[in-house]
Order: sequence, then structure tokens, then C-alpha cells
Amino acid sequence: MIKDRKGNIIPENTGQNKILNLLYNTKTGRFFLRILTRPALSGIAGKFMDSPVSVPLVRPFIKRNNIDMSQFRNEKYHSFNSFFTRKIRPECRPVNTSPDSFISPCDSKLTVYEIKGRNNIFRIKNSCYRISDLIGDKKLAELYSGGYCMIFRLGVDDYHRYCFPDGGTQSGNLFIKGELHTVNPITVGKYNIYRRNSRERTVLHTENFGDIIQVEVGAMLVGRICNNNIEKFRRGDEKGKFEYGGSTIVVLVRKGQIKIDRDISENSEKGIETAVKYGEEIAVKVK
Repeated sequence: MIKDRKGNIIPENTGQNKILNLLYNTKTGRFFLRILTRPALSGIAGKFMDSPVSVPLVRPFIKRNNIDMSQFRNEKYHSFNSFFTRKIRPECRPVNTSPDSFISPCDSKLTVYEIKGRNNIFRIKNSCYRISDLIGDKKLAELYSGGYCMIFRLGVDDYHRYCFPDGGTQSGNLFIKGELHTVNPITVGKYNIYRRNSRERTVLHTENFGDIIQVEVGAMLVGRICNNNIEKFRRGDEKGKFEYGGSTIVVLVRKGQIKIDRDISENSEKGIETAVKYGEEIAVKVK
């Protein structure tokens, strides 16, 4: 279930869920799944989505996903990916500049988990996930024990550019090679996507919240995670973009740094995702 910040239920894409159930829960589906999750296929799909022949896909996609194009810059698209990575008008995504506010790096469906135990585990639907598996560094993972793991799930209808949640500097991007399973909740209890999927990790030395880790996780038919190599950045500066497909951003914050906004915290405890927007407050600094 997904709710907006006012507590209203947001309808989900039931058609997509039926297809994913077929892929992940049937013998025939799992056969095709082995092909669909290969990065090589994603690369082929990416080349097609970069080409002019993919432009006719744009209008049906907008209609099918009820995308409000008035929020985006008026421009001509030379490929489906140029449309998919379109830029939003700045006034449609104002960035909260209060130093005490921790902002969402993207438009997404958010769930927040506490990082617990000696093995730095967070639980989703009774499945255990280790922070060390996500970021590929056991010693670094230990620094986030007792903190928060925030999972921002982007659907195909979301804005696919993302920003830095605070000002600061970064220590470079680390790419971790893997497969490309869907990030839909249907798969979470079946596949450790935070260990198996291709992803890119960045340690951000922020001005107001200490060192946080931001991880962009690729998903089915996402050919590229495109990060900008910016050494010094301001809150709300664009960090990068995902090309075609649903994707996920995971943000790790250390213990004692933030308090999650009440609606998001309560929804997360019930297994409900909260729809959030790029630049809006999702937590406040602990003083």
C-alpha cells in the first residue's frame, strides 16, 4: 500500500504486478527472468531507448501513466530516454533549505527501517538484509549501527533525476556489479536485490547530518545509473539520473542524527510506503 503525505491511499499499478507475479512465481516466468535480469540485455534495451526509433513510445507512456507534463520543461525529445530523463521545472520541486530539515533526494515511495543488531540488519517483510551486503564494506557498515536505512522506490511514472539531500563533499562513486531484478515489493521476500543488483555507492560528508551513504540501485531494464562527479555540492544540487526502468535509492544515516517525520515513521511500521517529492522534508535534525 502507498499513501501520500496527507494520508490518502494512492492506487498501484495492478497490471505491472500481475506480470511480475508471473515472472517471479511460475516456473516459466523464472526461465525468462534469468534472461531479463542480465546486464547485457539491459545494455541492448538501453541502446534502443537512446535511439530515435523509440520516440513513438513516448505518448502512449505518458497516457498510460497519467503523467502531468505541465510540470516539465517544454522540449523536443530525440529518444525515449531523453523523455524519461526530462527535467522538471524548478518551481515544481522547491527544495527545503532549512539546515534542520533532511530532504528527500527524489520523487519516490519511501519506507524507513532501523538498522539493528550486531550484523547491522534491517528487515523487510520478515526478510533480513545486511548493510554490509548493500554497500560492500563491513567496517563502513558498522558505523551505521542503530541508524536509519531509507529506501526510496522510484516507479516508471516518477521523476528520475535525484539530488544531494544536504550540502557537503563526496569521496567518489563506487560501482558494484550485479544483476538487474525489479525493485517492486513483490520481489523483496524472494531475492536479496540489495545484494544482487548492480548499484553505485557514494559517501557524502554533509554539513548538517554527518557522513551519510547514498546508494543508487539499478533494476530490470535500467541500462545506466548516471551520477555526476561533483566534489563539492549544495543541498538540492542534481546528483544524477536513472535511465529507463524502475529504480531505488537507499540512504543510510548514522544513529542520533535525525528524527523521521511522524507520518513516514508510522506508515513504515505498518509496511506502508509514503509518496514523497524531491526536495521536501522527510526528517529533522536531532539537537
